[in-house]
Amino acid sequence: MPDPRLGRVAVGITLFRPDPSQVDRVLAQVPAGYAAVIAFDNGGLAAGDAARLARAGVTLLSEGRNLGIAAALDRIAGAARAAGADALLLLDQDAEPPAGLAAALLAARGRLRAAGIPAAVVGPAPAPAPGHKAPAYPRRPGARACGDLAPVQFLATSGSLIDLAALARIGPFRADFFIDGVELEWCFRAWSLGFGCYLARAVAIPHRVGGGVIRAFGITMPRQPLFRMATYLRNAVYAWRLPHVPLRWKLAQAAYLPVQAGLYWAASGFRPAVLLRLLAAARDGALGRLGPPKDLF
Repeated sequence: MPDPRLGRVAVGITLFRPDPSQVDRVLAQVPAGYAAVIAFDNGGLAAGDAARLARAGVTLLSEGRNLGIAAALDRIAGAARAAGADALLLLDQDAEPPAGLAAALLAARGRLRAAGIPAAVVGPAPAPAPGHKAPAYPRRPGARACGDLAPVQFLATSGSLIDLAALARIGPFRADFFIDGVELEWCFRAWSLGFGCYLARAVAIPHRVGGGVIRAFGITMPRQPLFRMATYLRNAVYAWRLPHVPLRWKLAQAAYLPVQAGLYWAASGFRPAVLLRLLAAARDGALGRLGPPKDLF
């Protein structure tokens, strides 16, 4: 029987060239009793799968092209508000959320509210997936915890519960970031405006970032397509210009980004074209040239 609390929650899922099993994961959310199940097609959704989603009552959004993750999330949030939801559970097409995830995160948000802590987002702890690096969420210095709910600098969007009233105050995800660093920038912006980002340690969800890992010198980083690595590097460099990004984070990134870029280049076999692409990405970030990557495939 559906949990009546979930009538306040919409589920939002971004799709990009999904296979039938990934479409099935979307359909699996429908019987739970959410205010809406919303999918955004960023390209590659087969006509037959789109029809399956529509027949099941999924709200399907699309612009007929890849707008990037940030713009897709903003469109999903608008549809969630229109459906009467006050919270939005975000998932990606690979997510396998544990039973009771939304209810657990709603309860966590309730505990934060009862403690007088305004929160923009509450998310589960990252569980490792085989062959992938689980993200790490650094603790937010100076912010108070609430029991097992830990204040963190940022959270991945997938698996997280966004407070839609807070989102309206903080502003949308940055569409010009396109894909990488979107949640990081938004969470730093949330903290700067008095809204916290909290990790619920009692619940976990597997995360799959990239297509494997690169390991060297005690460092593990996701193995990404070149356009993803370049976009990540560009956005991270651009973030040095943003006043709401903490100085401590900027200094850490200034030291870490060259190491990551070097390891990625080494993993590519020291190909000159890869180095030139990464250097161009860093230049674009410094100059504020954002938007969709030109080598997006």
